[in-house]
Amino acid sequence: MSRLRRLRRWWPVLPVAFAVLVVYAAWPGRWTFTVSPETTYVTEPLDADGFVDYPTALNRRLGQGVTAETNANVLIWQALGPHPEGATLPPEYFQWLGSPQPPEQGEYFIDSDKYFDAHLKDQPEEPDGQPERKPAEPPGPGLPGDDELGELRLPPDRKTEWQDLMDRARKWPWKAKEQPDVADWLKRNEKPLAVAIEASRRPHYFNPLVSKNPTPQSARLINCLLPSVQKCRAVAAALACRAMGKVGDGDFDGAWQDLLACQRLGRLMARSGTLIETLVGLAIVAIATDGQLTLLSHSKRPSKQLLAWLDDLRKLPPFPPMADKMDLGERFMTLDALMSITCHGPQFLEALDGRPGGAQSNDPLGRLFTASIDFDPAFRNVNRTFDRCGAACRLPERAARRQEFKQIEDDVRSLKQTITNISVLDRVTMSKAERGEMIGNIMITLFLPAMEKVLDAIDRMEQTQINLHVAFALAAYRADTGRYPARLDELAPRYLAKVPGDMFSGGPLVYRPDGNGYLLYSVGVNGQDDEGRWTDDEPRGDDPRVRMPVPEPVKK
Repeated sequence: MSRLRRLRRWWPVLPVAFAVLVVYAAWPGRWTFTVSPETTYVTEPLDADGFVDYPTALNRRLGQGVTAETNANVLIWQALGPHPEGATLPPEYFQWLGSPQPPEQGEYFIDSDKYFDAHLKDQPEEPDGQPERKPAEPPGPGLPGDDELGELRLPPDRKTEWQDLMDRARKWPWKAKEQPDVADWLKRNEKPLAVAIEASRRPHYFNPLVSKNPTPQSARLINCLLPSVQKCRAVAAALACRAMGKVGDGDFDGAWQDLLACQRLGRLMARSGTLIETLVGLAIVAIATDGQLTLLSHSKRPSKQLLAWLDDLRKLPPFPPMADKMDLGERFMTLDALMSITCHGPQFLEALDGRPGGAQSNDPLGRLFTASIDFDPAFRNVNRTFDRCGAACRLPERAARRQEFKQIEDDVRSLKQTITNISVLDRVTMSKAERGEMIGNIMITLFLPAMEKVLDAIDRMEQTQINLHVAFALAAYRADTGRYPARLDELAPRYLAKVPGDMFSGGPLVYRPDGNGYLLYSVGVNGQDDEGRWTDDEPRGDDPRVRMPVPEPVKK
């Protein structure tokens, strides 16, 4: 083969090879980014290699003004014990809390599943323990009756039955003599539940983010464990369950205190640095709200008591603005991961995207790619995006927020499509700044949360709290007059200073009195009137509603 023919054969790859040689010749021996408010957002603390210590920077901000004596999380750990989900957090976590790790042995919270495994799993079966037989259907005309033995129906799974029972027990009044196992479970949890209630009365919640991997360039923030978070939801469910037991016994004041503690706990958790804790906080508030409506439905209290309970609800702290999460926790997680990419190269980005392998900082190609990137555009793009999200969160009108977040999500989808269409040759021939911009855009598509859905969840929670306030005012009106009002306007100004409206429609709430009850609802996130149907109705709906009296849960 002649040299000319060989050259023609390799001609398509020569530009790529040339570009690689140029990049390699420009190898600076390290990452390239600038520490500044516009790029890294924070400028200290820095480690010996010049990397920003984002976990420390974030924890300092989240824990500002919080002490061990004012931090609800210190007591939460005393209620849960040292290994809430089997995990052991690094000593640094408890140093941030300013409190020692709980001792290995203690009276710690036992969730319902662990109680079942320890006390109910090995109990003997019901009499004979044999599977039930479904009677055989008589054979049809002209068909042989070869199904004479019938169809075997296996007994229901006992743990599933227990979980269904627990779900019902936190939503509907019960008595200890009817549910001795539930009563025993709660009795064993008396001490940790008392500690959790005390925690809910504290003014702050600081949950430091500490990774088990101390390597500065290991995307530490997204690798932090949160073992206490879901357990707090289990604690809230236990408090609601105990409250329903108190309702069954006629101890309405005791039930109210347990449910009010749930409200406080959920709102405290929402002050954390992560969206995960915010969503768990929303779930806890929903548990409390369901219980409070059931309490209202089963207790005919005097107007004075009902208005005092309504005043308790009014004094609860508001949910913190979502903009705080975007400005700090979510932004810092993304920037911290981006800084790890400056060290490890593109294969670390693949690891963040869930692909097998992981970061190999000594990989030659990874080092070569990293050397040929100016990361400043990436950092600036990430910051601009989170600035934009924070500004959208602060818009006072829901319609304006939705419009802005729809535009942001459309822009992110467009970015993702643009990245997908970039060829290998394009990537090789890009300038350093263009590569940095591409990396920043990839990080945005991977890390930016579905903010519109999160904000919808928060708005939905706010509307359910509005409905809850109206429900207590309606109950007080009925206690005074013996009937529910014909219109909500009759509640003002004695029971409500002003009758609230529907934040989703911008109009009034739908109110339909009916004899000894009523239906009160908002049109919900979808903006459509689903006739007051909620997600647990059939057909499903999207209307946050109060139905009074509260219907008994359907048995599963």
